[in-house]
Order: sequence, then C-alpha cells, then structure tokens
Amino acid sequence: MENKTYNPYVSAQTQFDNVANLIDLDQATRELLRQPNKEFHVTIPVKMDDGTTKVFNGYRIQHNDARGPAKGGIRFHPQETVDTIRALSLWMTWKCAVVDIPLGGAKGGIICDPHNMSMAEQERLCRGYVRQLSKVMGPVVDVPAPDVMTNGQHMLWMMDEYETINGGHYPGTITGKPVGMGGSLGRTEATGYGVIYTLREALKSLNIDVTSTTASIQGFGNVAEYAARLYTKLGGKIIAISCWDNEDKKSYTYRNLNGIDVDQLVSIKNTFGSINKQKAIELGFELLDGDEWIAQDVDILLPCALENQITPPALEKISDKVKVICEGANGPTTPDSDEIIKAKNIYLVPDFLCNAGGVTCSYFEQVQCNMNYFWPKEEVLEKLDQKMTSAFQAVHKLSQEKNLYMRDAAYVIAINRVAEAVKLRGWV
Repeated sequence: MENKTYNPYVSAQTQFDNVANLIDLDQATRELLRQPNKEFHVTIPVKMDDGTTKVFNGYRIQHNDARGPAKGGIRFHPQETVDTIRALSLWMTWKCAVVDIPLGGAKGGIICDPHNMSMAEQERLCRGYVRQLSKVMGPVVDVPAPDVMTNGQHMLWMMDEYETINGGHYPGTITGKPVGMGGSLGRTEATGYGVIYTLREALKSLNIDVTSTTASIQGFGNVAEYAARLYTKLGGKIIAISCWDNEDKKSYTYRNLNGIDVDQLVSIKNTFGSINKQKAIELGFELLDGDEWIAQDVDILLPCALENQITPPALEKISDKVKVICEGANGPTTPDSDEIIKAKNIYLVPDFLCNAGGVTCSYFEQVQCNMNYFWPKEEVLEKLDQKMTSAFQAVHKLSQEKNLYMRDAAYVIAINRVAEAVKLRGWV
C-alpha cells in the first residue's frame, strides 16, 4: 500500500518550508523546527519462543518539546523507516499545536512484523524497548501511545516495565492503556470520531447535508472503523472500504453500492484490520483492486491507512463528484498532489487537524492519570468534540480570511504557536 518513491520526511519538511516562507519565519527558527531535536536509535535483543535470540531495531525521535512533554505513538511495522518516524514526529508537534494542547511531538517505531510473533515474544520486545529508552521517557519528558499494529496491551507492558525500573506508579508515562489500568474511556473511538467531527463541520461550511453524502474509505483499522461507525450514525452512506490482506500480501477494495453495514464488516475483520475475503464475498461484497477505493463515485474520500496514498497518478482516477477529502491517516497526500486537489476544488481537511482526536484524548488520559480521577465516556467525547470543533473553526476561518488552502492555514496556526514557544523560552 505504501508508495516507495516518496520520502515522508522530505514531504513533511517541504510542507513546513512552504509555510515558513508564507509567514516569513526567521532562519534560526526554521533550522530548529524543520528537523527533530533528539533521536534515539536502539537495538533490542529478544529471546524468541524457539530459544533463538533475534535483534530488533527500534527508534524514538523527539521533534520539539517547547510547548510541553513530547507525545507520540509507537508503531510496529516490517517496513518501518527512520525517515517515516522523523516525519511523524514533526506532524505530532503540529498536531498538538493546532488543537492547542500543551504537548510537543515525538514518534517511535520498531522494525518487526507482529503478525509473525507470539504474544510472549511481543511482550519481551515491548519490555526490551522500554529498558533501552526509560531514561528519555516519562510523564514529564516523553509520553508514548499506540500506533500502527500496537494496542493497549503493548502499552501496558511498556508502562509496567517503566514502573519496575523506576520503582513506583507512573500511569501518566504512557497513554492508550486499557480502561481500568489508567486508560481513558472514549480513547478507542477518539481518532475516528475526531475525523468525523471535522468532516461534519466541513460539510456544514459547504452547506452539504451529511445524510445526502456517500463515502469511500482506505483502511479498516481502529481509526477507519470508528470513523465509519460515526459517519453512518450521522446518516452518511459508505460504499467502499479498502484494506490490506496479509495472506495475499496485497490490498483489496470491498464495495457495496447499497451501503456498507459497518457492524457486519467489523464481525469479519481481524485485530490488524484485515477483512476475511471469502466471508465478504459470501455477504455480497464486490471485490476490487486495493487502489479502486479512490476511484469511487462518492462525495467524500477518507484515507485512513498509511502515508503517500494520494499521489498525482492516483488523483487521475478520482471522481468529479468528490467534494471533500478528510485525512484520517498521517501524511496520506504527497506534496505534489496538493495543487491538483486545489485545482479540482476539493475541500481538504489536513491530517494533523483531522486525526488529532487521538492525541487530544491521549492528553485527556494523561490529565486523568495525573490527578487519579477519571471522567465518564460522555464527558470525554463531549470535551473531544469541543476541542476538535474549535480547532477546525479556527483553521477554516483563517483559510477564508487569508484565502489559504486548508493545509496551509492549519500549518500557519501550528507553526506560529510553536515558534512563539521556542522564542519565549529563549531557544532562538
């Protein structure tokens, strides 16, 4: 699914440079903000179940912590690259700034394929990662969270290892934990719901009734699932969902022109977000090529999978009916595609605004852990809706006032906030 010809770090820096020029940012601040502040590369030896020892490469990259402790997920992926993690650390900084939460940006990753590892092997890997990085993480330093192919169980093992090393309870060390063990209610839904809160506001600004719209989604992991659930609950109709098939090592698009029953599709997917192909066909789904999700005759496209999925060649297939793209994934659109999207007059909700629901709810989890008092789910989701709506409206307002593309408007707000923090601290 990933297009190898694009480097996400170059994309992230290109986006930054364009806006730095736009706001006439001084040279020292540019140099400070266009690259990560700290990088940690570690090797993690793990005893495998068969008695052998395998060495995994792991990374933790902290981009900027001027506005608060660094924050960002840890992903497990066999094709993980250090440049992807660098890019994601930059996007996390802008994400926290655009929704105005007091955190900076970081990201982590381990090159591994959890599909082919037992739970015991995954636990030893998680604990080994923390042993290597415990001195540079913690509630007031750097707070990890789940990301691609990691979950609450992985986070709990990591927290337990950190607490074992430091001899105390530090639930604010890590977020995305299971409820009852320091996790927040609403965290599971948060990123996907946040995508739809911004979509709802975008449709309002375009005077489009959500109940008259159709959508196509790329991905069917946690973000896509809960985005699909809330979108259909609001009255929208999903006609296609694309996801990875680990057995065939390729992606497929599952289409039902009458509208997809999300619960039905969830019942035949595995923990990694892959749909059971045979069962889907039995349920009446059309099986199309993985890239066909973008070619559907719909109003809304929701890329909720990996980086670099919306490229100029992909945009050649896009329907003239598409009015909105909401970027549920990080960096799904390549920089050379933005001009095409503008020319097609498609309203874009940029990734680091659109999918900021996850980090916003992680921030809520951190706050609840640090005060040892937890809110009911309704309160969490209400606070999330307020934060996302307020951030969207600020970006939309600036884009209208200054005639800016939504991505540029979001960057202007985020970069200005971080630049102000580094200047007030006297770093530049």
